[in-house]
Amino acid sequence: MNTIKNLIILSIFLFAGKASAQQISSVELQVTGLTCSMCSQATDESLRTLDFIENIEPDLNKNIFLLTFKKDKVVDFDQIKDKVEDAGFFVGNLDAVFNFENTKIDDKGLAMAGTNVYQFLNAKDKTLNGPVKATVVDKKFMSGSTFKKKAAQIKLESFASGTGMVNGKMTRIYHLSI
Repeated sequence: MNTIKNLIILSIFLFAGKASAQQISSVELQVTGLTCSMCSQATDESLRTLDFIENIEPDLNKNIFLLTFKKDKVVDFDQIKDKVEDAGFFVGNLDAVFNFENTKIDDKGLAMAGTNVYQFLNAKDKTLNGPVKATVVDKKFMSGSTFKKKAAQIKLESFASGTGMVNGKMTRIYHLSI
């Protein structure tokens, strides 16, 4: 009986998430370790292999890449991070612009949108509509020292691993700050 109840709740969340799915329209990606234009080019080429990326605009002076995405494609932050690391570098910061449609953040800061689960660190009990800029504050999306400082402040089991139980299932949870 409890399993059926959990499946019904999960179905409702998934249906609501698809009906009110966000579209991640762009990302400002800071890459660390770049020392020359060849490094930037290697990162650019690695990122372009992702099928959900529409365009990449590098800013070599700031080591930032502005990524825009194809409409109706699922954006995977972990794949972006992996492609940067495949090129031999690291993500220093990732700011994303989400276009939320009636996405509810619960009293614990948890929200489901599309296929993603988000833990908002500084927002609870509110509904997001329209464009919202948020920073991904998960491990490997910032420097190691910055992550250690955040981990000492944030008392969530899911923060260190990036995963947690959602409706009885181990799920990837992205931690965001808006």
